[in-house]
Amino acid sequence: MLNIKDIMETVHMIQDDNLDIRTITMGISLLDCCDTDIDRSCDKVYDKICRLAGKLVKTGEEISELYGIPIINKRVSVTPIAMLAASSGGDPVKYAKALDRAAHEIGVNFIGGYSALVHKGFASGDRELIRSIPEALSETELICSSVNVGTTKAGINMDAVAMMGETVLQAAKLTADRNCIGPAKLVVFCNAPEDNPFMAGAFHGIGEPDCVINVGVSGPGVVRAALTKHPEADLNCVADIIKKTAFKITRMGQLVGTEASRRLGVPFGIVDLSLAPTPAVGDSVAHILEEMGLEVCGIHGTTAALALLNDAVKKGGVMASSNVGGLSGAFIPVSEDAGMIDAARSGDLRIEKLEAMTSVCSVGLDMIVIPGDTPAEIISAIIADEAAIGMVNSKTTAVRVIPAIGKDVGEELEFGGLLGSGPVMKINLDRSPAKFISRGGRIPAPIQALKN
Repeated sequence: MLNIKDIMETVHMIQDDNLDIRTITMGISLLDCCDTDIDRSCDKVYDKICRLAGKLVKTGEEISELYGIPIINKRVSVTPIAMLAASSGGDPVKYAKALDRAAHEIGVNFIGGYSALVHKGFASGDRELIRSIPEALSETELICSSVNVGTTKAGINMDAVAMMGETVLQAAKLTADRNCIGPAKLVVFCNAPEDNPFMAGAFHGIGEPDCVINVGVSGPGVVRAALTKHPEADLNCVADIIKKTAFKITRMGQLVGTEASRRLGVPFGIVDLSLAPTPAVGDSVAHILEEMGLEVCGIHGTTAALALLNDAVKKGGVMASSNVGGLSGAFIPVSEDAGMIDAARSGDLRIEKLEAMTSVCSVGLDMIVIPGDTPAEIISAIIADEAAIGMVNSKTTAVRVIPAIGKDVGEELEFGGLLGSGPVMKINLDRSPAKFISRGGRIPAPIQALKN
């Protein structure tokens, strides 16, 4: 039962600690929109999205007003478009434009699912969609794209990895006049979840219902504020504080998701309890790690502190909802986290440390700006390294790097809004992995029975 103390505590979290619902995302299956004529298929896609998600934004605003809870984004995710392209043939960019038109019509912030799942090989439509991603991202505004190149059970499709290095670089070049925004909306996954509500990696998995509501919560500022009240607590107590705070955050997400499901008449899917930072002061995962006792994020001890945080968030969240899913943990997107931005600028946070951190947190190398003259094979190698971490550790990992065309290490790239800004980070350009990447084929799945 709620009491006045609980209510006032939540009000304080919202007003002072940047607590919010980061997104309500409606997942929509487009399998019944397949057609041998691509134009008819695109019309079906547009009509179905507008019909099912037409009231999504209004509903989110009504729930926000009713409960006084900020709901920052309303989004849509759809069936991987490569599956539709396999049926229709033709130029997949037509689907991107239909999705973008629908997103503008219903008023959502982003629409995800311009995607392909190629972890074990290429099916019909996959290569065509991947090749079209740079053009699709350059000619639309609200489209997000993702490609899954590996899983723990399938291994890593290195032919796809090689393609994605070229794709990321080309997406940056085609949007160079817009601060290289293209690759900021493109994620390369290993072990991609089918119910992720967060962009840019959201898509509606083939095992999902026809339509579903997923909720993504946030709250790094709330966790940090809770820790500031216990500056001398040992790490057992720190973990307990984080668990209790994550429980409260997740309960709010459960409430919003249940109400949105009821009002829209579609099933409630999951709460993704990830701590998703923003560039706003006081809303940083890096600052939580520093509150634990690190002088700055990125120094020795950062991976251990992040492991504690990620585990405690999950333990607290799963007690608050029986529908936890998606990514769920702590995000470390450099350009979207004020503390990460500062640490990267000072040189304390390097890409090698970020890679180590991805072994214990959600997602992976996220929103990292790299030099614009980075060769495609090095981008592919970064993707391969991160996919290997996900594959071997049976977890989701991803890469979202942005080659800053015309910029070098230390210069800044500004996106604005939730995407933030970030310094161009130094990576090793002196030696080439080109021969390794050009071998192609597949890195076999790791053995599971003898894992230790």
